Amino acid sequence: MNNLMLIFLMPQSPDQSPVPSFVFLLLIIVVFYFFMIRPQMKKQKDLKSYRENLNKGDKVVTTGGIYGKLLDIKDQTVTVEIADNVRIKIDKNAILKDNTDLASQK
Repeated sequence: MNNLMLIFLMPQSPDQSPVPSFVFLLLIIVVFYFFMIRPQMKKQKDLKSYRENLNKGDKVVTTGGIYGKLLDIKDQTVTVEIADNVRIKIDKNAILKDNTDLASQK
């Protein structure tokens, strides 16, 4: 990144316009936005929507890699059954995946 900045900060001859350098910089910013920032924002929006639409009985995976089934859903927490009569209470933000992701891993 430092080398790129040096190219833009290099003194230019009086007959050379600085416009191409700025256009190139803007092009790099646009490419970063469409290939890195925008897909990440879409992914976060989809995950937020999924967490808001959780239902009892859904199979989920947590950030810690725990597979389970939802038993109870509250505003910020959910109760997940991970084995027979083994229940844990976790934050909604710890849920990563849904049942469709589980089927594709097998």
